[in-house]
Amino acid sequence: MPDPATTDAMLSGRLGDILNFISAAAGLGTAAMGVVDASKAFGGGPSNFGFGCIRKAVDPFFFQGPGAPTVFFGKAEALQTLKANWLNGVAKAEQKAKAKALIHLGLTQGNAAALARAAGVDAAKLTSLAQKTAAGTAPTQEEINVLGQFDVVVSAMLDAAYERGDQIYRNASKVLALLVATILGGIGGWLVFCPKSDCHYIGTSEFFLSLLVGLSATPLAPIAKDLATSLQSAVSAVRAVKR
Repeated sequence: MPDPATTDAMLSGRLGDILNFISAAAGLGTAAMGVVDASKAFGGGPSNFGFGCIRKAVDPFFFQGPGAPTVFFGKAEALQTLKANWLNGVAKAEQKAKAKALIHLGLTQGNAAALARAAGVDAAKLTSLAQKTAAGTAPTQEEINVLGQFDVVVSAMLDAAYERGDQIYRNASKVLALLVATILGGIGGWLVFCPKSDCHYIGTSEFFLSLLVGLSATPLAPIAKDLATSLQSAVSAVRAVKR
């Protein structure tokens, strides 16, 4: 039967190694996410991911041509506004509301038919509504219903675009953080295990251990504290049973 003191020492040693691994991975993951976040200072960095979905969704509604609005705030300015909100992390509900308001701003009697085709609603009635709105005439109930249908379609398209864009942004940021953490893990392992310039490091067990710490850093960082506490509690429970 193994000596209880020896068993406790082994458990403590292994627990210490595991906790050190978790702490190193958590710190590395936090640093990697910080590097990715800091890269937003250069043209928005990873914040640019996902905006393509929004641009694709709103592009048919920002009509350019003979029927487009003659105001200075056109398609390019509207897309610039939406991108600025996206890069700055404005609340999605507010971004969707602004996008919808800009689409409504561009709805004129000249381009109503094109916008109606993009939304799949009655072009004649939407055009009639735009004409009556410009003339200050009260629209019919059917024309109001068509506008309601137009709003529902636009809202659905914006919801899908913003949710998909947000998913792409989050996933891309995690992948970038994973790559940065892996690179930092490899560099950190070289600094720890290979202080001499002539040391062989690439391909050694220490090299692969360092890469493993880097690879696990991003998913471990948010749960590191809870995981460490759970492991300590589990080891304490094992000790109590053996005694």
